[in-house]
Amino acid sequence: MNCIIIDDESAARMIIRHLCAGVEDLIVLKEFSDAIQAVKYFNLNEVDLIFLDIHMPAFTGFDFLQTISNPPKIIVTTSDKNFAIDAFEYDCIVDYLVKPIYEERFLKAINKAKNVTSFSSSTHDGADTNDNHLYVNIDRRLIKIDIPSIYLVEANGDYINIKTEEKNYTVHSTLKKIEDKLPDVLFLKVHRSYIINTKKIIDIEGNSVLIKKDVIPVSRSNRTELMNRLNLL
Repeated sequence: MNCIIIDDESAARMIIRHLCAGVEDLIVLKEFSDAIQAVKYFNLNEVDLIFLDIHMPAFTGFDFLQTISNPPKIIVTTSDKNFAIDAFEYDCIVDYLVKPIYEERFLKAINKAKNVTSFSSSTHDGADTNDNHLYVNIDRRLIKIDIPSIYLVEANGDYINIKTEEKNYTVHSTLKKIEDKLPDVLFLKVHRSYIINTKKIIDIEGNSVLIKKDVIPVSRSNRTELMNRLNLL
């Protein structure tokens, strides 16, 4: 994949460039500190993937997305986790990385970008994603689910229950498979049988969380990560 990096911080660009160098089939064509200059380059060159910062002076990452036509796959790189839901309104955004960016998380984002490329030609078994949507195979029909609307995924034997704001779905799949498809910035596996949307938490008491009317257990090993995700006073 050919990619470009757009970030006004030189240190951030250097880190992303270094991480890209560790991916064999990922080629960094150019990097930009100014998103306006990146628009000009994008319009004249073939780009498969863009690493895009949100907060940039004068011309933000969202300004960039609204300016270009036919955007490629986008991986957002930002120090601000509060724009995750806004970002996933754009179909081109495949993942949202919060700085500092670590190699394991970076590689997961790259794999998501590659999966989007092969989505249209894949055989749909269970659950597959396309940008900010999830497609589930139910009774030989592919049903499209908006990822931010999912508030809970529960393992139930050979099936998973996907609970959304509008409807619940039972799919023949595994918790591990859907975990790999969901954006880490929104979702967290809190127990061997549960993945939750952390933005939908209503209450936390002891080792359990309340989401809608569901009380979900939180394992001791996952509690620390959950607390780190929350905006605590």
